Amino acid sequence: MEFTIDFEREDDGRWIAEIPSPPGTMAYGATPERARAHAQALALRIIAERLEHEEVSSEALAITFRAAR
Repeated sequence: MEFTIDFEREDDGRWIAEIPSPPGTMAYGATPERARAHAQALALRIIAERLEHEEVSSEALAITFRAAR
């Protein structure tokens, strides 16, 4: 699985990191690095939940995060 992370700075100075898939994976942080860390942790929680409910295959599972360009 490969996830793309998009970043945007809000008007109030906070950063938001969004991973389009899985939907709804977005998190705020004071810096882009903190926002990325929160979004990655959330994505991993979603994947773990899907694995527990056998909604995705765990065979040869590899996860990669990359920043959008």
